[in-house]
Amino acid sequence: MNKCIFLDRDGVLNEDRTDYVYRVEDFIIPDGVPEALRLLKEAGYLLIVITNQAGIAKGLYTRDDVMTCYNYLQDQCGKLIDDIYYCPHHPKYDSESLTRKPGSLLLEKAIAKYNIRPDASWMIGDAPRDMQAGKRVGVRTIRIATEAQPSPDADGYATNLLEASRFVLEFAA
Repeated sequence: MNKCIFLDRDGVLNEDRTDYVYRVEDFIIPDGVPEALRLLKEAGYLLIVITNQAGIAKGLYTRDDVMTCYNYLQDQCGKLIDDIYYCPHHPKYDSESLTRKPGSLLLEKAIAKYNIRPDASWMIGDAPRDMQAGKRVGVRTIRIATEAQPSPDADGYATNLLEASRFVLEFAA
């Protein structure tokens, strides 16, 4: 069985914005992200992005736009990410979906496809819904916040992905 780091996208792998990030020119990768992914990959983790992309349901951008940003991220980070799962739905615009975090269906699909051990895996995100989705499938969670403060909904906290990756690696040591 495999161990995995599930990664939220906006606010973790790229800078979040008040509007939607769907163009490469707006897709800003914070310092430390490539190094964090490399450290986790070298430690034997699969790296899988789990992201809500409601802008698709809202008609603001397309699935191709999501994949263009993903491919850009891969190019900038040494193609270390193993897969991306995204939810294109929003309950107010098209339909309810268990794939939309805090639902856990995307994580469940990845766990089944990649034979992942939840008890050896983590979800890293910046929102309570990321923590809830991770908890539903039995993975540990780390919350990214601008000010690292203990969060009752997460197993750990960090100010960025590099700090979170070091937390995971220290925990696993």
